[in-house]
Amino acid sequence: MMDPVILFFVLGITAGLLRSELRLPAAVYEFVTIVLLLAIGLKGGIELAKQPLGQLLPQMVAVVALGFVLALLAFPILRKLGRLQRADAASIAAHYGSVSVGTYAVAVAYLGSRQVSFEEHMPLLLVLMEVPAIIVGIILARGVSRSTRWGSVVHEVFLGKGIVLLLGGLFIGWAAGPVGVEPLEPLFMDLFKGILALFLLEMGLITAAQLTGLRRYGVFLVGFGIAMPLFSSVLGIATAWMLGLSLGGTVILATLAASASYIAVPAAMRISVPEANPTLSLAAALGVTFPFNVLIGIPIYHAMAAWALG
Repeated sequence: MMDPVILFFVLGITAGLLRSELRLPAAVYEFVTIVLLLAIGLKGGIELAKQPLGQLLPQMVAVVALGFVLALLAFPILRKLGRLQRADAASIAAHYGSVSVGTYAVAVAYLGSRQVSFEEHMPLLLVLMEVPAIIVGIILARGVSRSTRWGSVVHEVFLGKGIVLLLGGLFIGWAAGPVGVEPLEPLFMDLFKGILALFLLEMGLITAAQLTGLRRYGVFLVGFGIAMPLFSSVLGIATAWMLGLSLGGTVILATLAASASYIAVPAAMRISVPEANPTLSLAAALGVTFPFNVLIGIPIYHAMAAWALG
């Protein structure tokens, strides 16, 4: 049977395509997003409290490098095969070099329902993978010049809501430790799947709205939005294998590599590359890649990781 949280996403898409009046109130969606991001950060911080940070350094360096590589590989495909404008190609490449917190949360729920364990510090790697692709996207779009507003870029990247909540959760979990976080478990741990279900319901509605953006570049973006995650997942699995991650950790890293950002990157691109068309990026990331990963991709990455690790 399909995981119930995935069915909430299907419900959202269906309701959106049928133009239902169903909507999550803005305040509810904001609350759900905050709880989800903090919960992911807290789980990672608790694990960080159990092991020296030095042991994680190779993994941290590897995922940062992976973020750079994914964006650099996506750009020439978008530019030459897709014949997109330079700014649009750079913006979409940044989206696909970065990661999706929502897709990560679904992968966590997927592995949990199958009792597959994974390294609990993966939220730290998620945060690290948010940043490199944004830098690459800006440089690919306009190069480095005096007109680049790096102060605004740095502020948007590191002080955006998503990064602050994830890093804040990591710090709180690390500082408080497993015992200190116990009183918070009813909200952030026990209700995680319920919160995720509401989040995916709203994401389904948003996805349905973004499908209208697949017009002029529709065929190419659909193909890219499916082929790029599959290719990126292979690089994620190879990186996980070199780092000696477990099966669950390999699936998570493959999923992160295959995902596309729709929170941090759009905000950063809006400031640094305003000439890029955000509809193209979001139509590909939300209209194609997010539903592909949630409905089909994660089980594929699981099977690929199991085969790779023997």
